[in-house]
Amino acid sequence: MDVGAWRHVFKLDPNKPLSDAALEAVCESGTDAIVIGGTDGVTFDNTVELLARVRRYAVPCVQEISSLEAVAPGFDGYLVPLVLNARDPDWLLRPHVEAIRRLGRLIRWDELVVEGYIVLNPEAKVARLTQSDTALDAEMAAAYATLAERLLSLPVVYLEYSGTRGDVALVRRVRRALERARLFYGGGVDDPEVAREMARVADTVVVGNAVYTNLRGALATVAAVKETPVNAADA
Repeated sequence: MDVGAWRHVFKLDPNKPLSDAALEAVCESGTDAIVIGGTDGVTFDNTVELLARVRRYAVPCVQEISSLEAVAPGFDGYLVPLVLNARDPDWLLRPHVEAIRRLGRLIRWDELVVEGYIVLNPEAKVARLTQSDTALDAEMAAAYATLAERLLSLPVVYLEYSGTRGDVALVRRVRRALERARLFYGGGVDDPEVAREMARVADTVVVGNAVYTNLRGALATVAAVKETPVNAADA
């Protein structure tokens, strides 16, 4: 699973309905990967069902793990979130330790990529669930990103605004703080203009909610992101 090659990603929620026609459009859009995952209502059954539907297409498909019970075989890889600014310690390392205890030798470590999540929208489900400290300015967010890269050696830092458009200046500052880790951005990307804006300051743009609320706009983000280089002056 080469996340370093991803420029654009669609994130699909197994707990949300998506027609066959919409799924085909998403999978044939030219996106670099499909990520399957969500915050609530994600089960083994609805995860496997969505995976089976995506597997009809050639696009790489990975699972972002939010529940141990929903982990399913057959994905091209697995993303494991660490919510760095969670106030609830259960969302830092405890669930990961429990997964290792329960699954042990079944874990294929070469298929895992750990993401250092920084949750920044206080209204997002993930923020409430993890009790995240979302009141971070750009310097504090950059400090979290540096911790992820330098102390934890994480390959991905993920700025999660989940449903709302993020602060471009903050995203820019975080990317400037990183040297090796890849910066993922997710939140409020529902048209080409926003997609291009975020593509200038993030390595990978993740589009999720727009698939369910503005499919035409979501599909247009693929070309917008891919035609927009990360701007060294901006980032």
